[in-house]
Amino acid sequence: MKHDVTIGIPVYKSELYIRQTLESALAQKYPSIEFLLIDDAGGDGSLAIIQEIQQTHQRGGAMRVITHDRNMGVSASRNQIIEEAKGDYLYFMDSDDIIAENTISIMMENVRRYGAEIVFGSYEKIEISGIRHVYQYPALLLFEKDSLASFAYRKYAGIQASACNYLVKISILRENQLCFINTNFWEDMVFTYELVTYVSRAVMLPNITYYYCCRENSLSNYQCRTQIDKEEIMQNVKTIEYLKQRTSLLTNKVYYPHRCYVLALTDFYIVCNILKKRRLIVPYVSNSEIKNILAFPASLKQIIHFRKCLFPNIALYVLSKQPSCLCVCAVWLIGKMRRLL
Repeated sequence: MKHDVTIGIPVYKSELYIRQTLESALAQKYPSIEFLLIDDAGGDGSLAIIQEIQQTHQRGGAMRVITHDRNMGVSASRNQIIEEAKGDYLYFMDSDDIIAENTISIMMENVRRYGAEIVFGSYEKIEISGIRHVYQYPALLLFEKDSLASFAYRKYAGIQASACNYLVKISILRENQLCFINTNFWEDMVFTYELVTYVSRAVMLPNITYYYCCRENSLSNYQCRTQIDKEEIMQNVKTIEYLKQRTSLLTNKVYYPHRCYVLALTDFYIVCNILKKRRLIVPYVSNSEIKNILAFPASLKQIIHFRKCLFPNIALYVLSKQPSCLCVCAVWLIGKMRRLL
């Protein structure tokens, strides 16, 4: 059966949260929705809860569940959702978050009003402590060439790095062969940062449509850890390295200087976090490894021709070229001054 929208939910070890997540999706006011869940062999009770809801909920007939025989990771699950979705538009959710009941309605209203290819909603982040932070976009229509990418890269964290909480025309993903890279860390950041370069008509909404709930022992959080696996850190580094390599294909774009700056600044923040948690990281991260992380995505020859974001890029480039010990000391001092350490 064809649907206007597919809500895609990868599920892995979500027994404690999946009921609330799925019920918030099924509570959507918009009628034409397929609910596509990928059970990634977590081995807990998630699948049983999903099947119970599928059998008893009035929208259970619009639910489709695909199960994996073995754990394949979130990237594989999301890629399967892109392949299998029957909706014209796709909306990703994580299996431990919730959405407002008018999320799809308000996004589809903007799709139809403006012929939008993608609609972003604002969101609220709920910390483990219960503290809430609202991340709100201005109301914006971005219909000029490269205007969405320019908005996304205008500053660090200028756009949500998550793959959740935007409704995107699925043909854009399929025609451009966009997919999630095979990593467990920041795969959604890579996907979203690449996606914005292909979109011509975007709408940003100030409406809070998504509630991102931080959980203990999450891959994306370091709270309450007594030891951090170095490989976890280096997976984040490799993710940004992938984006830096992809940036070389965008040298003629108006947003190229800002993309370089955002990625270099992301590396700087990674290094600050490494220095802050260095005693907990096993094996130890050396000064030379830290310097390598800061490798700049553009050459000095390219940077001096930047018409925008020139001096911040030069500063980060110069930092990356210092001897290892001096480089680490400089990051430490700057991090201290900015209260990052």
